[in-house]
Amino acid sequence: MVGEWWTLAEVAEHLDLSVSQVRRLVADRDLVAVRRGKPRADCVPRALADPEPLRRLRGTAVLLADAGYSDAEALRWLFTPDPSLPGTPVEALRAEHRTTEVRRRAQALAF
Repeated sequence: MVGEWWTLAEVAEHLDLSVSQVRRLVADRDLVAVRRGKPRADCVPRALADPEPLRRLRGTAVLLADAGYSDAEALRWLFTPDPSLPGTPVEALRAEHRTTEVRRRAQALAF
């Protein structure tokens, strides 16, 4: 569902940041990372960091965490097609006029 993954080092190189700055983006929920691969490393879906971090992700990621979603579950939800949006929640967040609808759906998951 996600497609291409980047390690934190690859995100740092792409964004011209240090790895510690990328870790801060993950901690602040500007990016969502999960451990994957061999050896296990924190990875971010490329779609969340390319061409730049998805500005509207933070609020949605916080809502999903508040609803009890792990980072892996949040990514699964963000990248699962939803015919009523249309597309995936990530695609809808990229379209400025759909952010409110995505967050409304994420908030409803808590109930």
